[in-house]
Amino acid sequence: VRALPQRNEYIFTLMGEESPSVLVGLRYAPEKLHFLFWSQERTGGWQTRVTFHNVSLSNNQWHTLVLAVSGQSFSLTVDCSIPKDMVVETPFPASLSVKRASFYLGNRRRRKGVFTGLLRQLVLLPGADATPRICTAMNLKEATLSVPTVLQDVPMKPASNEVLKYPYETDTKVTLGSRPSCTKQEKAQFWFDASQRGLYLCNGSAWISMLEGKQRLDYVEEYQNLVTNSETMGVEVFTIPQVGLFAATANRYTPPGSAIYKWTEGNFVPYQNIPTYQAQSWKYFTIGKKIFLAVANFEQNDRGQEFSVIYKWSRRKEKFIPYQRISTHSARDWEAFVIEGEAFLAVVNHREGNNHNIDSVIYRWNPRTGLFETNQTIPTSGAYDWEFFTIGPYSFLAVANTFNGTSTKIYSHIYIWLSGSFQLFQSILTFGAADWEVFHIGDRVFLAVANSHSYDSGMPAPSNFYAINSSIYELNITAQMFVKFQDLLTYSALDWEFFSVGDDSFLVVANSFDGFTFSVNSIIYRWQGYEGFVAAHHLPTVGCRDWEAFHTTEGSYLLYSSAKEPLSKVLKLKTT
Repeated sequence: VRALPQRNEYIFTLMGEESPSVLVGLRYAPEKLHFLFWSQERTGGWQTRVTFHNVSLSNNQWHTLVLAVSGQSFSLTVDCSIPKDMVVETPFPASLSVKRASFYLGNRRRRKGVFTGLLRQLVLLPGADATPRICTAMNLKEATLSVPTVLQDVPMKPASNEVLKYPYETDTKVTLGSRPSCTKQEKAQFWFDASQRGLYLCNGSAWISMLEGKQRLDYVEEYQNLVTNSETMGVEVFTIPQVGLFAATANRYTPPGSAIYKWTEGNFVPYQNIPTYQAQSWKYFTIGKKIFLAVANFEQNDRGQEFSVIYKWSRRKEKFIPYQRISTHSARDWEAFVIEGEAFLAVVNHREGNNHNIDSVIYRWNPRTGLFETNQTIPTSGAYDWEFFTIGPYSFLAVANTFNGTSTKIYSHIYIWLSGSFQLFQSILTFGAADWEVFHIGDRVFLAVANSHSYDSGMPAPSNFYAINSSIYELNITAQMFVKFQDLLTYSALDWEFFSVGDDSFLVVANSFDGFTFSVNSIIYRWQGYEGFVAAHHLPTVGCRDWEAFHTTEGSYLLYSSAKEPLSKVLKLKTT
């Protein structure tokens, strides 16, 4: 095309025999190019105009135009430069009757609008965007003044009424670089973020992730010092839908009791204080639309009563209020779970007086009374933790037994739910077990135990009670039991927390005491396949008691509680 227009001029039109309307046409005006087509979507038909702005052809030079059309997508490439893309509401018709219609080159069947420039070639190709095949020559002038190979090989007319098959690349446009705008005009277009290796689709208002780049953990930085009411024995992070993210700390002293913090503008801020009695842990759970938070109290209240409390979220007050008190004995932990549609709550009773060999209790929710009622008791020895998990159709409950009155070298047990109750499945020798953590990597199932110390009144004292292996077990399907996978040296380990970053899996251990000081590094281990878990990051902690991993829109974090100072820390995971 070599154009010198001063007004609207037609490069080509397709017109019916007795109709003044343009079925398909291309019209050029100063700095604009209009593509016209007739749509039968409305009664009587309607002409749609797609306008490409800032198209300059009036410079006494030859120009190559490639117009690609598919559905609602229209693309114009001028002189093999960056395409101008348009998405309009009215799609190009899937079928258009051209019976008794005629093509007109350089006009629209009358003298008005006659093209005054020079037109060298006009080729119509079915379907695909021909731009990649036209714009192949290094010298654009050679490309424009020669007949491209693709135009010499126009598809032959099919022998029958079969439809020619062509790819419709004009539907898919990918933008590179920094985040572009996403409006109705960019709807159905893609943006590839090369720096983060992410692919996004515009839905007309926002970019939706289609293939998000996988993050990798680079390092950990201190993010927030969380001043607590007193030393913190445990922490629970949870989200209340439509309300926000919270953290509940189980604090040692009363007053002032324990606290709930809400994530506000990127930090945890005090939200609610709750009276507790040497609280050990919190457990958040839901039953239907009801939201609960249970605290494990270790000591008696000021009236000499010993019980733990279940709190219920009040949507009207936006606070947790007491719901049910349950008699417990130096409670360490709550675990909530659902089996066959029924809700359960299990408490770990640590000791009664000086007797560590007592029953821990599993409660079942009674929907008629709206209360938890005793369902089953299980003998435990100075127990610290329950861990519930499922494998296929089977439900399991593991208890961490810590001390039987004379030794920490005792068996912890895994129970399986059969015929309406938990029955012994497997026993594993542990050393002051304080925590079980179950996790999955691919199809593999692991169970990690945190061993806190080695003590036996009938045996010579070891050189260090607290430097002791904690172990990771893996489920062996053939043997139908957990077998030891790996030992890791820990220092009075009290908790494991599993988390993932991108495709990578991690375990962080709460090392609390090395026999000399409570200032001990807790360690993040990275899963490295055949090597197992390998130490990756050493985190300075003081009397570390519990870890919680959580995520917000701002990133991923770890929160650790200290049992030796009224200060917990939020750490941010920095990724690449």
